[in-house]
Amino acid sequence: MTVRDCIKRLDAELVVGGDALDRVVETVAASDLLSDVLAATKHNFLLITGLCTPQVVRTAELMGSVGIVFCRGKYPPQEAIGMAKVHTIPLLCTQLHMFEACCRLAGLGLEIA
Repeated sequence: MTVRDCIKRLDAELVVGGDALDRVVETVAASDLLSDVLAATKHNFLLITGLCTPQVVRTAELMGSVGIVFCRGKYPPQEAIGMAKVHTIPLLCTQLHMFEACCRLAGLGLEIA
């Protein structure tokens, strides 16, 4: 599964990172607590969150996330978008709630953490 596949499944809008959509997604981490994301030992994961701060991008970059999905119709601030461009991290936005986004991706066989 790729980030591009996840965009379709989540009816998501691509904010930035169109050159990294073929990255492989092995698992999904869903949390509004960055400490939970930092405690995870996942690789090549897609982060689903409702937290819209630049710290989300820093955490994703530090932990090796292949992309970030902002759920519940949230949109990242300009600072986060700029950071994502620098680190080549795709940012996606979906109107779905976190639970629904996880269910859709789990239906494709992805492990949800």
